[in-house]
Amino acid sequence: MTSGGIRIKAWVAMACALFCGAAWANPEPGQLNMTRGVTEWSSEPYFLNNVALGVCVVIGVLVFGAMFVAMFRFRKSRGAVAEKWSHNTMLEVVWTTIPVIILIVLAYLATGGLKTFADTTGSQMTVKVTGYQWKWRYDYVDYQGKAVEKVGFMSKLDRESDETRQLKSGMDPYAVKVDGYNTYLLNVDEPLVVPTDTKIRFVITAGDVIHSWWVPALGWKMDAIPGIVNAAWTNIKEPGVYRGQCAELCGQDHGFMPIVVKAVPKAEFEQWLAAKEQAAKQPAAPAAPAAASTAAAPATAQVAPATAPQG
Repeated sequence: MTSGGIRIKAWVAMACALFCGAAWANPEPGQLNMTRGVTEWSSEPYFLNNVALGVCVVIGVLVFGAMFVAMFRFRKSRGAVAEKWSHNTMLEVVWTTIPVIILIVLAYLATGGLKTFADTTGSQMTVKVTGYQWKWRYDYVDYQGKAVEKVGFMSKLDRESDETRQLKSGMDPYAVKVDGYNTYLLNVDEPLVVPTDTKIRFVITAGDVIHSWWVPALGWKMDAIPGIVNAAWTNIKEPGVYRGQCAELCGQDHGFMPIVVKAVPKAEFEQWLAAKEQAAKQPAAPAAPAAASTAAAPATAQVAPATAPQG
């Protein structure tokens, strides 16, 4: 393959990423459109966004086009004389009826999308998501009709991003990368691992203030509210790592509360889950006995110099 062919393919990939939003699931700098997503349902909001955008563009072109034509073609300097009529029944019926029809069509499409999103029946897996200031907790409730025993963990901002964000750290945020992807403030110490081709039900709540669990590649976000359990579902079709953030202002460290979802094939997930369950069953190692207070000090211990007698 020639270098010219490689350059052409690179430009095509970049154009798809910027103008189609389909090349990568995670949002990219400079991306103009919504991300298409990687789930069974994520095409719904992507489609609705494009339809609504198209309607807005058409309306904008017609309205501003008519306005500019009226201003330049029928201006006073060209001898235009204003009409004396003040109402036109047919025109008013038309420009009232058309917007109503547009709104009805958009409402019908949006309602259909919301109905499918709200239907969590037939889920093969349940994950409980709890938001805290400023981290997430994930608890695996069941999988394929069987309860999952004691598999859960906290997921918080990774150490490298946390050290870099500190005032006067001197560290470069652009140098924080994983597999060539800049993950500054977008990586965690332990991601949420889920299987592909599985309908997963999320039950989402919070332990302190309102948070919002949002991963753009999944096509939705859901508020995490203390005392309330919201439900959502996803079915990820492509293995990969998908990143998001808390989307509800929840305090001073709101911007340091990322989400990472790692989707793997079912067989790999089942091995991971079995290992986690096995580890949870292992008894905790006994704590080491405390050293006796009369134990001799180690040879390397520093001893304060004796104070010279006064006088």
